[in-house]
Amino acid sequence: MLLFDQPIAREVYVDAVLNLPEKIYSKAQLDAWATVALLPGVLDTTLQKGFGLVSCSETAIEAFAVLYPADRVALLYCRARSHRQGRGKQLLQALEEEAIKQGVRQLRTEASYISQPLFESLGWVTEQKEHLLIAGIAFERFRMGKTL
Repeated sequence: MLLFDQPIAREVYVDAVLNLPEKIYSKAQLDAWATVALLPGVLDTTLQKGFGLVSCSETAIEAFAVLYPADRVALLYCRARSHRQGRGKQLLQALEEEAIKQGVRQLRTEASYISQPLFESLGWVTEQKEHLLIAGIAFERFRMGKTL
């Protein structure tokens, strides 16, 4: 795991979202969600000021995760070709360790239907389901937390 650069993080984000199965999210939802990575200013602060890690294959960055601020897992994305290889779990565990080093005792996040099971498998608790709009399209996600 290494610190990452922003263009590649955005590329991984878009790949991860656009290749999700449409049985959980509609095509319109996936398209709207993917645009978040490309809109100027939306992820800039998180990517510039957050603590980010990547998981790499021999040739490319396959997944990334960011803490921002120090008590929030703001981003966790994995390319479609690398799903179910343990990369997200390793990144999430590494972010938890970093948060502890920074003196954080409680982490929070907003998890999708895709990532919620991963977070739960590592002891995170769903606090509430929330509804939001992304580019005018309705979404549901889960506010989650974990005491470290």
